[in-house]
Amino acid sequence: MARTGTTSIRRSTLTLPAAALGPENPLPALLPPPGTPAAARRAPDRRRRGGLAPPPSVLPVRLRDGYGRRRALTELDAVVIENDRLAVTVLPGLGGRVHALRHKPTGRDLLSTNPVLQPVNRALNGAWFAGGLEWNLGAHGRSALTCAPVHAAVVPAPDGGRMLRLWEWERLRDTPFQVDLWLPDGSDFLHVGVRVRNPHDRTVPVSWWSSAAVPGTPGTRVLAPADQAWHTGPGGEPRRVPVPGGPPAGAGPADWAYAIPPDARPWIAVLDEHGDGVAQTSTDALRGRRLSAWGTGPRGLRRQRWLTGEDAPGHAPAHASGFASGYAEIHAGPAVHRHGEVPLRAGEELSWLEAYGPLTAADREEAERRLAAALPEDALRAAHAAWLPYADLDPKEILHTGSGWGALEVARGAFELPGTPFDPAALGPEQRPWLELLRGGRLPEEDSAPERPPGPSLVSRPWRERLEYAADGPLALYHLGVAQWHAGDRAQARRSWERSLAAAKSPWALRCLAVAHACADHPERAAADALAATELALDTASVPIPALAALAREAVPALLAVGRVEDARRVLDRLPSGVRRAGRFRLLDVRVLIAEGETAAARAAFDVGFDVADLGEGEDSLAVAWAALTDEPLPERYDVV
Repeated sequence: MARTGTTSIRRSTLTLPAAALGPENPLPALLPPPGTPAAARRAPDRRRRGGLAPPPSVLPVRLRDGYGRRRALTELDAVVIENDRLAVTVLPGLGGRVHALRHKPTGRDLLSTNPVLQPVNRALNGAWFAGGLEWNLGAHGRSALTCAPVHAAVVPAPDGGRMLRLWEWERLRDTPFQVDLWLPDGSDFLHVGVRVRNPHDRTVPVSWWSSAAVPGTPGTRVLAPADQAWHTGPGGEPRRVPVPGGPPAGAGPADWAYAIPPDARPWIAVLDEHGDGVAQTSTDALRGRRLSAWGTGPRGLRRQRWLTGEDAPGHAPAHASGFASGYAEIHAGPAVHRHGEVPLRAGEELSWLEAYGPLTAADREEAERRLAAALPEDALRAAHAAWLPYADLDPKEILHTGSGWGALEVARGAFELPGTPFDPAALGPEQRPWLELLRGGRLPEEDSAPERPPGPSLVSRPWRERLEYAADGPLALYHLGVAQWHAGDRAQARRSWERSLAAAKSPWALRCLAVAHACADHPERAAADALAATELALDTASVPIPALAALAREAVPALLAVGRVEDARRVLDRLPSGVRRAGRFRLLDVRVLIAEGETAAARAAFDVGFDVADLGEGEDSLAVAWAALTDEPLPERYDVV
């Protein structure tokens, strides 16, 4: 192929109105993420013993719920990959998200690009933002790495040019992965090589969906090589239906998994009313294709405005973004169903090549012909084979540094991972206590103090076994309890937290016991321990405000559930004013006012208005509080999830 230009890769910045992510929640996420399907929560013991059940929680990852909805112009780290055909903007500080993909000859944006960065509660661990092309892995749902940094570097590409490598250690399944992006000269398609590796001595389930935001207006058509699809609507039960022509107008959130025949090339395309749009195709390992939509009815559009800040008073809709009139997402994964996972055996790896580029077609048959002409299936397979040796090349030109967790796991397991080096220089304060446990057999208890929440817990079997030998102090016993809880041994977890409390009283072990009592259907004991944990923190100087907020946000509902209204009010009143002004705590105040019989004051709070930035998908707390005050419909401002 003639060389029509060369690819450049450069550091850059992207300035957007962005809401600050805020601090992580310092309390371990002992419960399944809200929205985890009931079937996943009830996974049979057989699957759990085989290691193929959905994770029981997002541990060892922490929740991200400290963001708000106040936005300010913010400079974000970006990497731009560009040649004479395409320009690609990648955000290495935010999960390696492809923010924009522009086709330069036509000037078309091939993805829906969010005009703001507004976190909402959609990721497995909370904060997620809409738009662009994202890499969802670990467990079904939006990746816990959505708002986390990843490693990024420049490496040689198979065609003699340069490519951008993104890599990290995915912590829910303990699997390293890489995403290589390059622009072959003369091609209109962004090439993406993906590899997921299992360096362990056990089978690991792989869940992966490459998810691209695309226009979802009533004139949009979605094409794929299938006549049937599995449709999952608000009820959650999939049923086989004819493939939709596009996101149905007026529908609520829904998902369609295309039943692509085994002998068909996997691809999907989204075209506007003129037949112009974007196509995605891949090698055979990435056979699954899905379409998901928020819905283009009034409620669906309100949800999309919530994702982009277009719900703000006086906001002018960003029509050019593709968001104002509705957008959808197309997904590609190795599994064919929405909740599917692929078992990856010990020592094996899974890789594929996917490609994104412009397509113009009138119907499915023409789309297949034009895709075959622009990017033949055999050529894509050959490109994948040519890429594989380059996937092992260690990067030299580092552009961005991710977390230190991969370096810690490599130190523990002595893993050989060519192509994805996890540099010990990335080890930071969160990893150092565990490095001391690894090297010296003990956690540094002298660094712990009641006013400081313990650092993140590690819960995999190798770390749990090390903790069992080292658990002679309150900090090690606390972490051991978290690891035992994650492993399903709740009785031992409670004993470890009780031993931790006996050694040194702390809000953090008390809070864990409160969760344990709640899960054992002992709400009175749960409320008592939650209150004790929160008051101990409030009485202790120098407890960080995010920790106070996290404790109180759990304690107040627990107290209300057992009728301890005065205690709930006392907790709220003792919080710093900045915490009480946050939308989540204004909602808690409304709930306490209702329990106190102060319905007029509760209604006045709704009338003044507040935003609960971290509302979870399907969360009904606002609707329940409103229904306790009036029979009127929930105002649109609050009807966003």
